[in-house]
Amino acid sequence: ALDGDETANFEFPLVTKAGTRVEVLLNATTRRDEKNRVIGVVGIGQDITARMAQEQEYSKLIDTANAPIFGIGVHGRVNVWNKSATNLTGFASEEVMGRHLVNEFITDDYKASVQGVFTKALEGRETANFEFPLVTKPGTRVEVLLN
Repeated sequence: ALDGDETANFEFPLVTKAGTRVEVLLNATTRRDEKNRVIGVVGIGQDITARMAQEQEYSKLIDTANAPIFGIGVHGRVNVWNKSATNLTGFASEEVMGRHLVNEFITDDYKASVQGVFTKALEGRETANFEFPLVTKPGTRVEVLLN
């Protein structure tokens, strides 16, 4: 920030005077004088320790669920793949993360309809009880029910 660049959403650990570790989300912006010269930095920190613990718990819940759970980002790339999804398909999460779910793991005859369901979901419209096939690592087809 002293170089004139703003810093947004920088996460870092901080140890309190009592020795407790807290996670902080920092946003910093440059302070300038009337001639636009940098004279300092204004930083706003937020304790996000509880939020991070909740996210870790949520992540653990997803990963250990007995149903396959997967997620995609706005561009259709896998960003969540739990152990049950691995057991069902044979693909480890490391093998699928960042790959396009519809293009690479849905059979050709279902690509358009699955993409339509995901597009609706990304717009906030839910589809319940939609059945579609996933391609497994050995190349077989397994039916999945999307709820």
